[in-house]
Amino acid sequence: MNHFDHKDGVLHVEDVAIPAIAAAVGTPVYIYSAATLRRHARVFREGLAGVPRKHLAYAIKANPNLAVLRVLADEGYGADVVSVGEMRRALAAGMPPADIVFSGVGKTKAELAAALDAGIGQFNLELEEEGVVLAALAAERGIRAPATLRVNPDVDAGTHAKISTGRKENKFGVPIDQAAAMFDRLAPLPGLNLRGVAIHIGSQLFDLAPLEAAYTRVGELVAELRAAGHTITHVDLGGGLGVPYKAGDMPPSPADYGAMVARVTADWDAELMFEPGRVIAGNAGVLLTEVIWVKPGVVHPYVIVDAAMNDLARVALYDAYHDFVAVQPNGDRMTANIAGPVCESGDTFAMGRDIDHVVSGDLAVFRTAGAYGATMASTYNSRPLVPEVLVDGDRFAVVADRVAAETLIAAERVPDWLNEAREG
Repeated sequence: MNHFDHKDGVLHVEDVAIPAIAAAVGTPVYIYSAATLRRHARVFREGLAGVPRKHLAYAIKANPNLAVLRVLADEGYGADVVSVGEMRRALAAGMPPADIVFSGVGKTKAELAAALDAGIGQFNLELEEEGVVLAALAAERGIRAPATLRVNPDVDAGTHAKISTGRKENKFGVPIDQAAAMFDRLAPLPGLNLRGVAIHIGSQLFDLAPLEAAYTRVGELVAELRAAGHTITHVDLGGGLGVPYKAGDMPPSPADYGAMVARVTADWDAELMFEPGRVIAGNAGVLLTEVIWVKPGVVHPYVIVDAAMNDLARVALYDAYHDFVAVQPNGDRMTANIAGPVCESGDTFAMGRDIDHVVSGDLAVFRTAGAYGATMASTYNSRPLVPEVLVDGDRFAVVADRVAAETLIAAERVPDWLNEAREG
C-alpha cells in the first residue's frame, strides 16, 4: 500500500495535490510520502515478529535523503552503509553509531579508520586482507572492531544480472567453502571481534527459495564455526526483497519472508541482522515530470518529458519498468513511446506502452521511484540535479534543492595557463 491516489480526478500524495507541488517547485521533482515510509518500516518489522533477536538497518544506498533517513530513524531503524559519506548521512539523521553496519567491497583504509573513530556497530568484511587491516587500525586505538565475515554462497538469486551478488562470479564476499579457514586466521587477531557471518545474494527478489537455500548454507557454516570453537553471536542476512513495479507483480510479503526466516534460523541462537532498502522506500516515491512534446513517430508517437535518464537511471541501466500515470487523466488512452530530452537513444523510459492520453503541458509521474532514483542521478548533459520533496499529511517541504548548472560551473576552474594563452 502507498499514499499516492487520485482524488476528484487529480493525483495526490497523501493530502497534497501534485499540481501544487509542481507549481511551487517545478519539474522534474522526486516526491516522497512520509506515511508510506512509516507504514513500510512497520510492516517489515511486524513481518519479523517470529524472530526474537533482530537488528534492522535501512540500506541507505536505496534513498539517502536526510529527511527520509530521519523518518526511518524515528521508526527505530539503524543504517546499512557502503561509504563514509553514507555513514555521515546516517549520523546527521540521528541514527546512533552503534546501529550502523558498514558493508561494501571497497572500503578504504581511511574509511575504516573513520568508521572506527565514529564507533559504528559492525563491519562486514569482504576479504581476509580487509580484516587484517581493520584489526591493526583497531588495535592502534586500543579497541576491538565488531565484525562479521561476508560469505558468498554461490546461489543464483534469479534477479537481474547487474543486481545479483551471491553467485561465485560476483565480486562480493568470500567463497563459503573458504570461510571457516579464513575465520580461523582472523578471529585470533587482537583488534578484531569477529562475531559472526554476513550474506546478501541480490536485490529485487521475487522468490524466497534462493534466500532459503542461502540461509540454510549459512546455518551449516555457523554450526561448523561453533564446532571449531568460535563464538557466533550475530548473523547478517542482508536485504533484497522485491517490490511491485507493475500490476500483477507479486513479490513475497515481509510476513512470508519473516516466517521463512523464523523457520530456517530457529536453532541458530544468534541476533539476526536485516538491511531492507527498496522494500521500504521503493513505493514511497514518484518522479513528477511534465510533457514537453508529443512527437509523431513512425509506429507510435513519442511522449517527450522533461525527466531524463540522468534523473532516473534504472530504465537505461536495467531495462526497468516504471508505471507512467497522468496526474489529471481524462479517461482516454494512447499507445506511445516515452522518452526524455538527453542526447542518448538510451534515454527512453518505455516503447509501445499503453498509457493515459497526454498532451504538451500535462503532468505525469513515474511510480515506484522512491528507491534508486535520486540517489543515482547525475548531471549528464549539464542538466540540474533533480530536487526532492517530502509530503507528510497536508504539508510538504523541499528536502533537497535543485542544483542548477550555474552552481556546477562555479565549482569548476580554468587553469591560469589557459587564460594566459587566450589573453596572449
